[in-house]
Amino acid sequence: MNIGSIIESKCTGLKALIYEVKDTEVGVYTLSNVFPENHSDKYHLEIPIEAEFYYLDIRLRSTIEMDKVQFVTTISPVLLEKVLRLDILFKVEGYYELFHHDKNKEFNSKSSMVSYGGRVYDEKEMRSLVDSSLDFWLTAGRYNKQFEKEYAEFLGVRYALLTNSGSSANLLAFSTLTSPKLKDRQIKPGDEVITVAAGFPTTVTPIVQNGAVPVFIDVELGTYNIIVDRIEEAITSKTKAIMIAHTMGNPFNLERVMEIAMKYNLWVIEDNCDALGSTFNDKLTGTHGDIGTSSFYPPHHMTMGEGGAVYTNNALLKSIIESFRDWGRDCWCPSGCDNTCNKRFGWELGSLPYGYDHKYTYSHIGYNLRVTEMQAAIGVEQLKKVPTFTQARKDNFKRLYDGLKDLEEYFILPRATEKSDPSWFGFILTVQDGVKFTKNEIITYLEESRIQTRMLFAGNLTRQPAFSNVNYRISGDLKNTDKIMRDTFLVGVYPGLTEEKIEYVVSKIRSFVLERK
Repeated sequence: MNIGSIIESKCTGLKALIYEVKDTEVGVYTLSNVFPENHSDKYHLEIPIEAEFYYLDIRLRSTIEMDKVQFVTTISPVLLEKVLRLDILFKVEGYYELFHHDKNKEFNSKSSMVSYGGRVYDEKEMRSLVDSSLDFWLTAGRYNKQFEKEYAEFLGVRYALLTNSGSSANLLAFSTLTSPKLKDRQIKPGDEVITVAAGFPTTVTPIVQNGAVPVFIDVELGTYNIIVDRIEEAITSKTKAIMIAHTMGNPFNLERVMEIAMKYNLWVIEDNCDALGSTFNDKLTGTHGDIGTSSFYPPHHMTMGEGGAVYTNNALLKSIIESFRDWGRDCWCPSGCDNTCNKRFGWELGSLPYGYDHKYTYSHIGYNLRVTEMQAAIGVEQLKKVPTFTQARKDNFKRLYDGLKDLEEYFILPRATEKSDPSWFGFILTVQDGVKFTKNEIITYLEESRIQTRMLFAGNLTRQPAFSNVNYRISGDLKNTDKIMRDTFLVGVYPGLTEEKIEYVVSKIRSFVLERK
């Protein structure tokens, strides 16, 4: 008798499956021929024995002396693998309950840290992660395919492609627009792209990395998004695209931006990395323009650890995104598949000889920016939680706003763009001119009170060391952007923040301000 053997008790006739063999006894899963109440694929497995079906509950284990049982049959290796996998995943669930379940739940105002962002997860993500590791496929596989399909459905777009980060998603999105396959709409070195300097660098660096010229427009205080009335005056014969982010989850004025883009035949890339779940005119952000991007870094609206996505409704753009992501190759076969086009050795492209292997034919100067299967496995479970996460962010934002709304004498409070419903990334505050404290003083106080703060990312990109030798143009002035650099900070609203933590943040901000009246 070995692991995987079906045995029967000589006394009772009850059947069991051996999972462990010792000197004089065996560890077994009890089998029942009664369909289990509250059947769950997490715990139950159907075991065929001759002409009957029995049911294994992975939670019901015992030991029995070897001389009290008799051998019946052996299950197949395929079925044994399913049993052992189920057992491992059940143990992972127990591990989560012991070592992860209560993390970040208790709050002590004298010692606990109030983070601005972080992971929110349960045993489902851990089970999914381990499940993918047992396949040991490693690169993109079944979970990747599942996530891309479900993410596209969630967003309401035709295509969603995973990549290894939100920054890579932006790089892919912009690089796609440089493809010769776009003919007269191809972005070339020297062409201009409308954007903002108040934001994260990798919204802009793909423009620079591809030899185009960022044209910076100032942003509004309060919404922290592009001043749309200044866009048209910044457009020249060289302008080819608009690439901007929904700042802190607050949508920019998509209605006006899309009108301008249509009028001047411009591409629109929505950097949606901080705004998953936000809507404008009741439509999800990231889905209004030509291409949208997401980030799944831990502080964002869902996480894979690292990871990102690029999405579009345009079939040509989808194929170009995929090419740039996958080494620049012309072939669209997924990993492990060959000859999807049924003419793998029947192409003649470039000056290659006829029949050169299509899997090794390259149509773009691309990258390897693919995601791992383990990341996608986490994402599949995280995606199910996005509606709950979104509501939690909105609720936490409201608690902060309600607790601080009478402090407008001291702060410019955040406000949602008209016609939008933000899924906020953070609660952003700008210190008013003429008050008796500085941004640095209040963030030092908050950090010493164990409340994490962050800036509005780069503040003003044109003042960053990396941009000192970059070819860019400023249209108008960046007065508000400079104020943001000097006077703006944010605290968190992520779903891991309890009501108690939010109240603590409010109390600390209020006490700091009121002591300096």
